Amino acid sequence: MDIRKLQRAIVDGLEDVKAHDIRVFNTEHLSPLFERVIVASGTSNRQTKALASSVRDAVKSRGMQVMRTEGEDNGEWIIVDCGAAVVHVMQPAIRQYYNLEELWGDKAVHMKVDSAAKAKNPAAKKSPSKAAPARKPTGSRRPAVAKRPGGSPAARKAAPKKAPAKKSSPRRKT
Repeated sequence: MDIRKLQRAIVDGLEDVKAHDIRVFNTEHLSPLFERVIVASGTSNRQTKALASSVRDAVKSRGMQVMRTEGEDNGEWIIVDCGAAVVHVMQPAIRQYYNLEELWGDKAVHMKVDSAAKAKNPAAKKSPSKAAPARKPTGSRRPAVAKRPGGSPAARKAAPKKAPAKKSSPRRKT
């Protein structure tokens, strides 16, 4: 079996369901059990389950075998064992806590962009100079309020307060 074809099938399966921050690590020198560790993030339990299912389908559709899947009942961290490659699909908080990138190596394997992936994603064809400009954050939707004199609330608290002026009422002479 060609590890590059398996790696490509896994990454394509992850990209089909919009996985975030996909990293591929070469672990041939670290473990005799597998050659690649692939780590990706999903934003919810539903997405991580969909990512694992997509990986299984993509690998099987290309004639390769998926050995086992673990963690689908919970959905926070799902492991798909594809023999020569192990896929970790995690939610961001779990991924940050366990930090598998540090364990398996800090240098990721670089992959070429597949022409089929470009056809699926028309934004990938655009050059950076022709890309749409980034939108500026609009902030809150409340109408703008003029600033009060005196600067920030902290500056107003620090400034000495003036004594209130006495009101004089005009007296009537009778």
